[in-house]
Amino acid sequence: MAVSFDEVEVGTELPAQSFPVTRAMLVQYAGASGDFNPIHWNERVAQEVGLPGVIAHGMFTMAEAIRVVTDWTGDPGSVVEYGVRFTRPVPVPDDGQGAVIEVTGKVGALLEDRRVRVDLVVTSGGQKVLGMSRAVVRLG
Repeated sequence: MAVSFDEVEVGTELPAQSFPVTRAMLVQYAGASGDFNPIHWNERVAQEVGLPGVIAHGMFTMAEAIRVVTDWTGDPGSVVEYGVRFTRPVPVPDDGQGAVIEVTGKVGALLEDRRVRVDLVVTSGGQKVLGMSRAVVRLG
């Protein structure tokens, strides 16, 4: 279901979503992305460099967050800009449960050419993990 520019206004909220993250998903992402940094799969190495344990790839976290926008628009091609600041890592325990990334979003500005800026809030374990998470999307 496509969202029309005429249907939205500043403050329009996107449906919130939660995304589970498991160690198995991190291994799959490593294979797809080619990022085999051991901090994303080896507990000992992650702790040796001062991390609390294995952490999710930043780009994986970023990709999960934008799903709220692409699910809302119904078209991944509607995203014309996307950027974030990585503020905290997402620790992924090896407990069978893993971690959860929580994402909320709302329209922050109406722009020219039927585009809108969507501001996202991305947290895990109650802490903000991405800052300045914004996407510009073109709507029909």
